[in-house]
Amino acid sequence: MNAHNLTKHDGQITPFDRSTRNGHDTCVVWFTGLSGSGKSTLAFALEEKLFSKGIQVFTLDGDGIRLGLNKNLGFDQNDRSENLRRIAEVTKLMNQAGLVVLAAFISPFDADRMMIKHIVGSDKFVEVFVSTPLEICAERDPKGLYKKAVEGTIPEFTGVSSPYETPLKPDISVDTTNTSTDEIVKTLEGIVLKKINWND
Repeated sequence: MNAHNLTKHDGQITPFDRSTRNGHDTCVVWFTGLSGSGKSTLAFALEEKLFSKGIQVFTLDGDGIRLGLNKNLGFDQNDRSENLRRIAEVTKLMNQAGLVVLAAFISPFDADRMMIKHIVGSDKFVEVFVSTPLEICAERDPKGLYKKAVEGTIPEFTGVSSPYETPLKPDISVDTTNTSTDEIVKTLEGIVLKKINWND
């Protein structure tokens, strides 16, 4: 079907209606960084904190999306960009449904991160650069991926055979090398609560 034949239909319930019922606005917190940097750990810990306050929140994680929605995509640059485009569109829909979304994806290229921010909306977007150094991530290697990448069994692996473009102006940069998850999450919680106009 040609896109010109499509018409977007909006319901009668507005984002304001949902925010009023929930008691908070929405946003997307996008965690970017190398594999093993701590993105998912931070996202799920932050989710627990926000949920305990009564905030409508959900975390999207790279492996979960790759096993379902985007299981037909590979890992070359075009497929990676499409993977992130789809995720950005999903987070936008989840925002419209009244949810705060925490998204943990490597997102190695600046152009893709700019695309994500454009889709979500800059007013809704919080970029968290998990800047844990490559050597620490490779040392942790929780999934054994760096070892496989060095051996050549995983092609185009970010940080080994594919580049990671460091974010130029993230909203916040955190390093899990010597800073505890609890300490980082406390800082992120404050940022999110302010972003969504939460009044305890």
